[in-house]
Amino acid sequence: MIHIKNVSFKYSEGEEYQLKNINLHIKSGECVLLCGKSGCGKTTITKIINGLIPHFIRGEFEGKVISAGMDVENTKMYQLSSKIGSVFQNPKSQFFNIDSDSELAFCLENDGREPGYIKKRVSDTINDLQIERLVNRNIFTMSGGEKQALAFASIYTVNPEVYVLDEPTANLDQKSIQILKKQLEKIKSLRKTIVIADHRLYYLADIIDRAVYMDKGKIVRIFQREEFLALKDDDRIKMGLRMIKNTETKHSKCVISNKADLVVSGLSYSIKKNPIFQDISFSANEGEVIGILGNNGTGKTTLMRCLAGLIKESKGTVKLNGKCLNGKQRNRACYMIMQDVNHQLFSESVWNECTLSLEEIREEVILDILKKFNLHIYKNNHPMALSGGQKQRLAIATGLLTDKKILIFDEPTSGLDYENMLVVSKMIKKLSKENHIIFIVTHDIEFLEITCNKTIIN
Repeated sequence: MIHIKNVSFKYSEGEEYQLKNINLHIKSGECVLLCGKSGCGKTTITKIINGLIPHFIRGEFEGKVISAGMDVENTKMYQLSSKIGSVFQNPKSQFFNIDSDSELAFCLENDGREPGYIKKRVSDTINDLQIERLVNRNIFTMSGGEKQALAFASIYTVNPEVYVLDEPTANLDQKSIQILKKQLEKIKSLRKTIVIADHRLYYLADIIDRAVYMDKGKIVRIFQREEFLALKDDDRIKMGLRMIKNTETKHSKCVISNKADLVVSGLSYSIKKNPIFQDISFSANEGEVIGILGNNGTGKTTLMRCLAGLIKESKGTVKLNGKCLNGKQRNRACYMIMQDVNHQLFSESVWNECTLSLEEIREEVILDILKKFNLHIYKNNHPMALSGGQKQRLAIATGLLTDKKILIFDEPTSGLDYENMLVVSKMIKKLSKENHIIFIVTHDIEFLEITCNKTIIN
């Protein structure tokens, strides 16, 4: 079904190879996990399977790739996409419409299918994947997890032979991950071939047939499922892999105290009279790291945007050290690292990105932060040339360089391997000891358990 033979690839002359002499055979109906540290080459392999490399992404390409029986290099992209469906790490990059119904029908319309067939296939997709909640929605108002679910549904309508998924759980809550797991089980039962690049592993324990472990652009080892699940924790951690078994949070809930450093009372927000959240109250003190939990679409990110003064609340108050703050004052006191980091990367180099919002440039401090996030070797690279995990680390690094009282992290470990998740956790805990108040919107229970003191369930 998929044959990768002697493949090497680098994006431009002079750069290191992203893939080095890759050889991999994936059988029809097999589910294969690509795993390894951030930047190891997982995403690049997905791009050579679906044809983005070499058709859209240029570089030095060597070797041969056969996907769904087609020679990728010598087959047109529209022919490849009819048999290979892809869900990207950033699902927004693959949407062509502003409403969900049009997006679900788009691929079939583009393929010239009859209106009656399109209507039935979209209806079947909605029923099969249980996504009624996504029907007749504006894509721009969807949460990250809902966008991910819509992207998966849009390729399901085409009924491809091969599914290629890059970090499909990056923005999903526990409930949505279980829904995705059922969807994967369904397409596997239909004998579809599945290739998944992901850092979250536990939900795949019953689905994968093999796990391909990569490091520095090379395949280091291919595990059978039983071998992979039997990995000892010490070995797994050395490999930079996340937990294979799921866990649940045991943290206490955040309660309100009018004597706290930060007091939020009765905060509400609506869009066109439709409430996104209502009457939210909580408090926090310097040194606390508070996790914000809740299902996709419940308004967690919106709540934090409101706290940071990025949007105006419908009602409610925010007090910091006894002083009631308006939106502009809150904005000066808060720094928010967004879920989609592409929205806040503006400069032409990693170094310039770090200095962009600083009044005083202290080179030794910036270099120290970059080293801690393993980004110093990329300091002259364009941020958009980084992997998803590297972009995430860069956005977090820029946040740490600001000296604002309240720091808000929206899914800071999305796309991060175990090693870099620990780096982020240690840095956040260090910041909490420097008189910051820190909020983390996260679905990452493993990260929350080792980082947060309290939780707010929205």
